[in-house]
Amino acid sequence: MASNGSRYLFWCSNELTQFRIPEFHALSELFQINLKWVDQNEKMPWIILDLESESQARQILSRSLSVKYCIHLWGSGDGVPKMHEAVKAFPSEFKEPYFLESLSFKVYVEAFMKKLTMAQRVERIETFDYLPIKGPIRMKDPDVIFSYFEYYGDDQNRLDEHPRQAFFGRFIGDGQRHLMSKLSIKTRKFIGNTTMDPLLSLFMANLSLVRPNDLVLDPFVGTGSIPVAAAQFGAFILGSDIDFLVIHAKTRPSRWKQKIRAQDESMKANFQQYGLAAKYLDVVVADSSRPIWARKSILNAIVTDPPYGIRETILKVGTEKKDLVIPEEFLETHYPQKVEYGISDVFYDLLNFGAESLCERGRLAFWLPVNREEYSEERLPRHPNLVLKFNVEQVLSCHTSRRLLVMEKVTTKEGGRAVPQEAIPDFRDSIQSAYALDKKDRKERIKKFGHLNLNGKCSDTNKTADL
Repeated sequence: MASNGSRYLFWCSNELTQFRIPEFHALSELFQINLKWVDQNEKMPWIILDLESESQARQILSRSLSVKYCIHLWGSGDGVPKMHEAVKAFPSEFKEPYFLESLSFKVYVEAFMKKLTMAQRVERIETFDYLPIKGPIRMKDPDVIFSYFEYYGDDQNRLDEHPRQAFFGRFIGDGQRHLMSKLSIKTRKFIGNTTMDPLLSLFMANLSLVRPNDLVLDPFVGTGSIPVAAAQFGAFILGSDIDFLVIHAKTRPSRWKQKIRAQDESMKANFQQYGLAAKYLDVVVADSSRPIWARKSILNAIVTDPPYGIRETILKVGTEKKDLVIPEEFLETHYPQKVEYGISDVFYDLLNFGAESLCERGRLAFWLPVNREEYSEERLPRHPNLVLKFNVEQVLSCHTSRRLLVMEKVTTKEGGRAVPQEAIPDFRDSIQSAYALDKKDRKERIKKFGHLNLNGKCSDTNKTADL
């Protein structure tokens, strides 16, 4: 493939690939970048774009969790010879500034699905001896890094002897995957049974267009993994949860062999741990079915993961007793009773609250659990003031999955309410019905949806709807 001066290759992680394209669309909107797609095949470990400038590539790198690194693409081809032809044909005015004697350099070599020895790496580097690079070699912190990639296929058992495709260019920078280590649950001060993986939380923040100084709320905050991700991108955060013990870090520890929680464990301690204490406004014990927040359009984003009733019971304040009256002398110390909170009510209440409290073009992001066999887009909860922007599936098993729904507030209609398509099925029933399948039915289900692989995806499903 002959390249031009504005073509950039983003070498991507092979983890949670269903978020890759939605993330690029979200970041293009965040930074107002006009994406010109050259290659966006989700099955390949790269994305190629024509951009207006290198600064746009750096903007994408400043937020992307999908991207490992980016190169200014000088040449690519179906096989090594065609790649070399493209590099030689690449305009000199884009190459020569990096061949100066005053600039140190190194060449980075990588192969997808194949391990190269040091001798093989050196052999490949020497094939570029036609480039008039005059500067000294420096392996640590060079001025310029040239990058060479080989692609042998995606099936470990059917790899080609020679590269199917090869790429060469100048290294621009790394993505933000280092945040996965920084925010790792393994080293986090305060966690619980339902603490969300940091990579998923960061993806949610990106798809919600979280910006510096935004006001972001998580109404089912739990141990605060999602707010931490939002704060990492500069937002001020608020949170609420009905579970007093979780909010105050009084629950039983979830770490192996930890018998009691440390005295300094708290949600705020997590923000302090990551240097984000200034972004932590507050979290409160509150019932999301009766929002305590002002019904004004002040929130830039609501990013949350409502309970599904599996690990944690879905509850709201209420009683099954009729005409219950609490004597006035007991009101100050009264702890209200809780009743089951139907899963349909959870999501319809969330949409109604989002439509009231989000500012215009603010986003609501939440996970919806589904039975994959019964799923259809027509059954998704809707609201007249919210438009669906992304619908990304994370497969949990060959029977069940959950979908990240990201909605944007587009207008304000007085009296607009969430539109009940039909009752959202109880997720516990979906799981139990899957366990109840006999061997024949299980085989039929696997034939329809594929096998679940080690990455938590069924072999033939990695679906994303970008609307």
